[in-house]
Amino acid sequence: MQKYVCNTCGYEYDPEVGDPDGNIAPGTAFEDIPDDWVCPTCGVSKEDFEPA
Repeated sequence: MQKYVCNTCGYEYDPEVGDPDGNIAPGTAFEDIPDDWVCPTCGVSKEDFEPA
């Protein structure tokens, strides 16, 4: 699965890890994350991420 990087702070979303603090289970593809999810580091929207 593709990793995605936040354009603002550089946080990398790894689908194998998910975002436990944001209730995103490991194995969740970036495309399957809810649209209202935000970067856990800086709070920008999902739209501000690009493929790593």
